[in-house]
Amino acid sequence: MTVRVKICGVTRVEDARAAIAVGADMIGLNFYAKSPRYVEVDRAREIRAAIGSRAAVIGVFVNAERAYIDDRLRAASLDMIQFSGDEDDAALAGWPVPSIVTCRLKPGELPSVTPRRADYVLFDAFDAKLHGGTGNRIPLDQLRRLDLSRAFVAGGLNPDNVAEVAALGPYAVDCASGVESSPGVKDHDKLRSFVKNAKRSQ
Repeated sequence: MTVRVKICGVTRVEDARAAIAVGADMIGLNFYAKSPRYVEVDRAREIRAAIGSRAAVIGVFVNAERAYIDDRLRAASLDMIQFSGDEDDAALAGWPVPSIVTCRLKPGELPSVTPRRADYVLFDAFDAKLHGGTGNRIPLDQLRRLDLSRAFVAGGLNPDNVAEVAALGPYAVDCASGVESSPGVKDHDKLRSFVKNAKRSQ
């Protein structure tokens, strides 16, 4: 099956529409207030309404309270929840939609493809200060020969390198900064190239 494409850190309705128009399967909305791609609830509702059922909408959270997540899950009719902090198994359990747990890989670290209590695992590059969107790449040697059928792969992806990652057969590729003109503002030409290169790799 062709790899799925998640465009993350969407902050504008026009960018969500552009991503879907070129074939993106999932749109990520960042609810971490310290992120430059953070969206308020009202904006999230607008983006969700513009997307409708044409793509899945994933809410990204970092060490958030359960009530905070639940409020946004309902307000934006989220299809999936992504946990990008240091959440324990209790935080991952009991949600009515599928969940993703982020694994930030350090160089040379052997990743696990077991997503704990979550339904999927997302591999991203480690950064001591940032929770995603760093533009740092994961060495592909850390992912080769793994079963990536329940894995999202992020970490420094852009239109020029996504085909190589997509060829490894992950469930999805995930991009934020690699298709932007500035944090939270997507470059529509880059979106088109990213999706095209990801999907033609298989």
